[in-house]
Amino acid sequence: MIQNFFLPNLNERGLGDIWFQQDGATAHTAAPVMRVLREHFPGRLISLRGDIQWPPRSPDLAPCDFFLWGYLKSIVYTDRPRTLAELKNNIRQALANIPVAMLERVCQSFKNRANQCIANGGRHLSDTIFKTS
Repeated sequence: MIQNFFLPNLNERGLGDIWFQQDGATAHTAAPVMRVLREHFPGRLISLRGDIQWPPRSPDLAPCDFFLWGYLKSIVYTDRPRTLAELKNNIRQALANIPVAMLERVCQSFKNRANQCIANGGRHLSDTIFKTS
């Protein structure tokens, strides 16, 4: 997935100097995967065993957790896809149609969350309510 889809798409769009963030799932942090990621994102890998350690169990600091998965589910399943092909198509369409303004709000929310985490000394943010819309 990374070598056959993700990296070619980054190159096609001229997005070579970006950071890569992932969770600590075992499949994501296997040695062969980490080698590829370190090669393509030198010094810019946020991950368990990455250049910058990603704090475990921190969904408030992961845009896919605090925004993307819920948003996609709300869009992808509206027409109740019946086949894997329909589901994949719905996912592709939903991703392609996320408004730029919404992505900008998600980025701002991430910055706010990171700043709140820093201000809180890295402690749990259970009393903080974040909004992405």
